[in-house]
Amino acid sequence: MGKIAIQLYSVREKTSKDFLGTLEKLADMGYEAVQFAGFFDTPATELKNCMERVGLAAAGSHMPFESLTGSKLMESLEYNRIIGNDLIICPILPEEYRKDEEGYYRAAEQLNSIGRVCYENGFTFAYHNHDIEFEDLGNGKTGFDILFEETNQDLVKIELDCYWASYSAVDPNQIISAYQDRIVSLHMKDMAIINGEKRSIELGKGILDIATLRETGQAAGVDWYVIEQEHFDGDPLDAAKENVMKWADLVSST
Repeated sequence: MGKIAIQLYSVREKTSKDFLGTLEKLADMGYEAVQFAGFFDTPATELKNCMERVGLAAAGSHMPFESLTGSKLMESLEYNRIIGNDLIICPILPEEYRKDEEGYYRAAEQLNSIGRVCYENGFTFAYHNHDIEFEDLGNGKTGFDILFEETNQDLVKIELDCYWASYSAVDPNQIISAYQDRIVSLHMKDMAIINGEKRSIELGKGILDIATLRETGQAAGVDWYVIEQEHFDGDPLDAAKENVMKWADLVSST
């Protein structure tokens, strides 16, 4: 059925000042899990104890690309093992890989290598998109196409950011259906168009059909629905509470 989490980038101003205290507030709001976007030098055992105390699970960790290469990869895996997280996500490629077709092919090789180490150590590895991966590279192919045609489906899974796909005029429902065996997580955030500019907004206040996205995700057997928001008119924690309440209403009505 899929579980609900929040991507902690949504409350980055709060976590950077009071990481563990913010986790407790999110648990009190009703979130089942959190997806990490940095650990703020918190010892793994301290974070694990906090999560157990407040009743939060881990819905993945966004790990910087440089933390997934060389000896740093095993260090990253060990930290995540201690906190009880088994989903490692590359949130974005370095710019050198995003410039042209050749760069994406090189990136696919790197992702395969990372994914193999993760797989051999009991972790799932996934890649998270933004809008740039959907740009036409000049021959009808996109970076998204190359990354997931050239990577092993058992080693490199997909965390689909439905907002960024929609931002790029790509139907996320079609991607979910086409790659349903690889999608392990969906980033759920709504979109508003204000003065001609697209921006994220609280669920239910924008133009995206969140209910249909959830239904498509359910049909594909998606593990995690991860609420994320990047733009705010007020306190990000108030938005986080509004989002989880809206999600609860959505689930209860279907």
